[in-house]
Amino acid sequence: MMKTSNENNELKITKKDLSKVFWRSFQMEFSWNYERQMNLAYCYAMIPILKKSYKSKEAMATALKRHLEFFNTTPHIVTLILGINAAMEEENANDPNFDVSTIDNIKTSLMGPLAGIGDSFFWGTLRLIATGVGTSLALQGNILGPILFILIFNIPHLLFRYFATSWGYKLGTGFLKKIQENGMMGSLTLGASIIGLMVVGGMTASMIDINIPLKIGTGENAVTVQSIFDDIVPRILSLGAFGAVFYLLKKEVKALTILLGLAVFGILGSLIGIF
Repeated sequence: MMKTSNENNELKITKKDLSKVFWRSFQMEFSWNYERQMNLAYCYAMIPILKKSYKSKEAMATALKRHLEFFNTTPHIVTLILGINAAMEEENANDPNFDVSTIDNIKTSLMGPLAGIGDSFFWGTLRLIATGVGTSLALQGNILGPILFILIFNIPHLLFRYFATSWGYKLGTGFLKKIQENGMMGSLTLGASIIGLMVVGGMTASMIDINIPLKIGTGENAVTVQSIFDDIVPRILSLGAFGAVFYLLKKEVKALTILLGLAVFGILGSLIGIF
């Protein structure tokens, strides 16, 4: 049995360990939640790696908490990120000087761009091809219709999901060695943090929609309150709503309480004509 670096022998993730991660990755949509979306399943998939990497309860608890942060991407490509994180957890266990914050930063910076690629290919292209083939045969009463739909969509995504686990691990291992040799870990951390913040900012602007139709003035000279805010800074109300929610979360207000409060606020605002 391999020992950790604390026992003067480097830990090494095996193909068997990565296989466990692959099988656990299928839970991504079963435990989806509004607060942190795929975080539970992501943490569950990482448990085999974490158990092998950390022997103390304190280190294990810290690692589990690290992977319970917000996460969401196309489920069919999630193993690529899992593989990279597995390599980083391995490096963290072997190197006491490893910057742990890069683990979450890399995950955050990759989930958005990869989701765009994954959604476009698997949901937007492959699923439509499978549906077209399956539907045309099913309309003719051919039993191959639903069978081919299942096979055309699932075989490519299962193959990618399986091989992406090891691709991510190999990419993570090789990349980490290069950046450590070149002393680029600090730049990587900064870059990953910037990309992660950009993703959050983009999500804020595109997913939070607030519109105030109230008008100031009469006739052709009337302007809406919304247009005034947009002239100051486009989407400034969305940013303000995000800031308010973030502030409440920092104050440890429960997410469910915040969601209920937003729902009540939105309904009342709509009834009295503010929204």
